[in-house]
Amino acid sequence: MTRAPTFHFTQIDTPMGRFSVAVDSAGAVAATAFGGVGALRGRLRGAVLVRDMRRTAAARGQIEAWFRGERRDFSIEVSPAGTAFQRRVWDALRRIPYGETRSYGQVARAVGSSARAVGRANATNPICLIMPCHRVVGSGGSLTGYAFGVGKKRRLIELEAARRRPGHRPIALCTAATKALSLA
Repeated sequence: MTRAPTFHFTQIDTPMGRFSVAVDSAGAVAATAFGGVGALRGRLRGAVLVRDMRRTAAARGQIEAWFRGERRDFSIEVSPAGTAFQRRVWDALRRIPYGETRSYGQVARAVGSSARAVGRANATNPICLIMPCHRVVGSGGSLTGYAFGVGKKRRLIELEAARRRPGHRPIALCTAATKALSLA
């Protein structure tokens, strides 16, 4: 009998709602989700999830800084489960600059594949935000599907675009969010 893998997780209250992150035993991010532990479980089917503030501290810190506008990319290690092709697409997502979008066709050309295959790989991305699948749009700029809803995708794109404008200053999380972050 194969034993279910164990991941360590935490939940973060963000300006866009609850966000959950799971890391492996080495601290590499295995999955993220907008929502609670149930949303995270859906991305790590069959895994055992154990709440652990210490093991998730590095990922949590980078995600909180991103939501405050203090960072534009992530240096945390990731360990997504996927095929070689999916990982190639997900690596291409990480090269899309903050505040910019690319079409499925543009990503397909970058990885030497079809837009449809890129769309399938994008849809199976287990690590949203860090591997920014929200930055991939339809050929005419349309906001095609997003696992957490097109409204959330729009908000992420708009948030990044606004922060790229001159004069942007990082925001402080409200007191309630800061308190919730310390309790997660």
